[in-house]
Amino acid sequence: MASKRVTQETFDAAVRENIQEFDMGPEEAVKEAVEQFESQGVDLSNIVKMAPKVSADGPQEATHDILQALDDLQKSVTHSRPQEVSAHLARFLEQCKLHKAYRFLAAQKGAYPVLLATWQLASAGDQDLLLQSLNALSALTDGQPDLLDTQGLQLLVTTLARNTNAAELTCSGIRCVRHACLKHEHNRQSLVKAGVLPLLTGAIVRHSCCAEVVREACWALRVMTFDDDIRVPFGHAHDHAKMIVQENGGLKVLIQAAKAFPDNPSVLSELCSTLSRLAVRNEFCQEVVDLGGLSVLVALLANCSDHQDLVKQVLSALRAIAGNDDVKDAIVRAGGTEPIVAAMTRHLTSPQVCEQSCAALCVLALRKPENSRVIVECGGALAALQAMKAHPQEAGVQALSSASTVHSPNPASSCLISCPLLFLHLSLLSIPFQGIWRRS
Repeated sequence: MASKRVTQETFDAAVRENIQEFDMGPEEAVKEAVEQFESQGVDLSNIVKMAPKVSADGPQEATHDILQALDDLQKSVTHSRPQEVSAHLARFLEQCKLHKAYRFLAAQKGAYPVLLATWQLASAGDQDLLLQSLNALSALTDGQPDLLDTQGLQLLVTTLARNTNAAELTCSGIRCVRHACLKHEHNRQSLVKAGVLPLLTGAIVRHSCCAEVVREACWALRVMTFDDDIRVPFGHAHDHAKMIVQENGGLKVLIQAAKAFPDNPSVLSELCSTLSRLAVRNEFCQEVVDLGGLSVLVALLANCSDHQDLVKQVLSALRAIAGNDDVKDAIVRAGGTEPIVAAMTRHLTSPQVCEQSCAALCVLALRKPENSRVIVECGGALAALQAMKAHPQEAGVQALSSASTVHSPNPASSCLISCPLLFLHLSLLSIPFQGIWRRS
């Protein structure tokens, strides 16, 4: 794995040398430079792999388009020319969207303070410029959450609070929140303390007809429950999930939103995925059932079986809420086992769906002999075996398929079984068989 790095200036110098000293064309010069550095084990993931362009000011002014756009933007902001700022922001945004290397280079050259100044200029009342500023900042912070400082975090929350009725601004602001919090525990905690959670749940309620806002808000809520920052010993993921549910009615908000988008699989996938991230306590799982969430999930699994990603997220949500023993029984009584098995059978080629299906069956059968019997009767054991055969190299599928077949009051040995199909039926049917298999 490459571990060495070079600066953009070093890479550009190598490209210029190839052009000037070896008479190569720009594309050939870049290709040769890439091969040269990669052969030395250099990581070029954050390098703009294009020949810098020569401006009209002279050959010594060779630069990249994104840096030229940034320079023009800074000049227009300094002279407070809103129309020019808008045009340069559009150019800068397009460059940021090309690749993360462009964003990385712009950040190195001071793009964040310039965008912050643009943002503050637009906050005076220019809604269009404010939207452009948020879009540009969102693009720049994608993969670079460290850029957003305390001033930016406060301005972000203030902007969201002042523009709650503007769907586009809300969507862009929430996207900034998501980018700022991904793999950044400090930003998560700071934004939560600043009051971002009610703004996120409120956006789902207020813009319940806007699919894009609901999607972004769900994604941002999920990020708040992540524990993905390796720089901190532990995060506040569980605490944030509790705050979303207990203080902001997160479960009710999500379930009501799901009812508003019956024909939008992408939005429903986001809602179900977020629901599974919030079911972190026994009482939260029961609350999902009490709010009618279980009926919604079972109906989605039965009626939207063609949409693979939605099926996967519904299974994940069922798996999460089944952590409550009473909810296990409620899922079985609601007829949830049949659509789970049907989903695994229908999407047998998808390791993700198979894994989630087996995981859901595994949780339903845990400490529940009667549920195990129901799973066997609806073909769950055979479906799990077929999943194992279809994905022999997928460790998750193998482990969960096996686990979904061995929950019994009298568990057998964990050693390899020579007759797996018989073992599946015996274990799921909860037949005592300590004398059949030797314990390890």
